[in-house]
Amino acid sequence: MRTDAAARRGLPGGRRLRDGRTLYWWAEVLAIVAFYFVYSSIRNWNADNASSALRNAQWLIDLQRLLGLYHEETVQDWALGFKPLVIGANYFYGSLHFVVTIAAGVYLFRRFSDEYPLYRNTLAITTALALVGFRLFPLMPPRLLDVYSDVGYGFVDTLAEYPTFWSFNSGAVSRISNQFAAMPSVHVAWATWCALVFAPRVRRTWAKALAIAYPFLTVVVIVVTGNHYVLDAVGGLAVLAIGWLIANRVTRAGRGPAVAGPAGGPPAGAD
Repeated sequence: MRTDAAARRGLPGGRRLRDGRTLYWWAEVLAIVAFYFVYSSIRNWNADNASSALRNAQWLIDLQRLLGLYHEETVQDWALGFKPLVIGANYFYGSLHFVVTIAAGVYLFRRFSDEYPLYRNTLAITTALALVGFRLFPLMPPRLLDVYSDVGYGFVDTLAEYPTFWSFNSGAVSRISNQFAAMPSVHVAWATWCALVFAPRVRRTWAKALAIAYPFLTVVVIVVTGNHYVLDAVGGLAVLAIGWLIANRVTRAGRGPAVAGPAGGPPAGAD
C-alpha cells in the first residue's frame, strides 16, 4: 500500500522501499482487516446451499475414485486410532492457519520489505480467486456427508467429536462460517505461501525443513479432520500459482531501481 502523503507528513511506522515508496504497518493492518471482512462476507453467500454442495461432493468423490485418489476415509480411520494425533490435528487446523500466515507477513515486512508487496499481493489475489471457487462450486466437506446423505461414507467430524476450544457446530461459528467453502483449500494455499516465504530466507536447516514440511502437514491435517478432499488441496495450489503469476505482472512497489535515502544514504528502514 503506497502512502506518499503520509510519508511527507512524517508519520511513524514506515518502511521505505528501494524504489522510494513507503509502507506503513498500520496501513497494511487496516487494509488486511478490511479485505478479510469483505472476504468473509462473500465467502458466506453459499452457506445454505446444502443440496448443491452434496451433489458436487458426490461428483468430486466419483472423480477421485476414477483417478485413484479417494483415500480420505482410510486415512482418517487410521488417524482415529490415535486420539492425541486427532486432537493435535484439530488445533493445527484451527490455529496455525492464521498464526503462521500472520508471522510470515510480519517477517517479510520487517526483514525483506522490498519483497513484501509481491507476496502480499500474491496472497490477496489467491484468496480472492478462492472466493470464485466457493461461489461457483459449493462443496460439502467429508465430515458433513453422513449428516446430509443417506449413503454411509464413514467420516467423522473430529472437531465435534474430540475436545477442542471450538467447532463448526458451536453457535457463533456455525452462524458465521460457510461450511461448504471447501474448494479450493485456502489452508493449503496459505500454508504453501508461508513455505515460499520462509524456506528460501531462514538460515537454520531445521527451520527450512519445518517451512517445507508445513504445507505437507497441512494436507494431512485437512484430510484427517475431514474438512477437505485431496483435490481441494490441488485446487489450493492452483489458485496460488495463478495468484503468483498475476501478482508478478501487477506489482510495482519494491521492484524498481534503488532510490537513495536522505543525504544519499540507504532507504530508511532497510535491513
